[in-house]
Amino acid sequence: MDLITPNLGLIFWQLVVFLLVLFLLAKFAWKPILTSLREREDSIESALRMADQAKLEMQQLKAGNEKLLTEARQERDKIMQEAGQMANQLIEQAKNKATEEGSRMIMQAREAIQNEKNSALAEVKNTAAKLSIDIAERILRRELTDPTAQQQLVNSYLQEVKLN
Repeated sequence: MDLITPNLGLIFWQLVVFLLVLFLLAKFAWKPILTSLREREDSIESALRMADQAKLEMQQLKAGNEKLLTEARQERDKIMQEAGQMANQLIEQAKNKATEEGSRMIMQAREAIQNEKNSALAEVKNTAAKLSIDIAERILRRELTDPTAQQQLVNSYLQEVKLN
């Protein structure tokens, strides 16, 4: 039972050593330990504040990115719409130009056909006139070889001139 019950001298010396260690720790170790604990606590609080601030900044950046993305989509849609309108305008202009060019070519073709027709008619008239003159000349040569026929022809011409 001596092992279980402590001796009074042992308790005294343990108390003295404990107080001596407590005094030495209070004198030399507790201030640096408490200072380092405060510094650690401050750095943890600072890190938490910075994390909260970073979280807020990330939310703001996310909101800004969403806004920029929305604006970019709207700008893209606007550009696509303008491009579609420009394409439609170019197609319409090309159609109009093609129609005008076709009309102009048709008019030129009609004018060319009319000119060719007039030219052909003039050529036919000239040919007919030449043939008529040739025929008239041959007839007159035949009739003018006879002097009595010449006299009759002149008389008939004179009568026709008087009648007109």
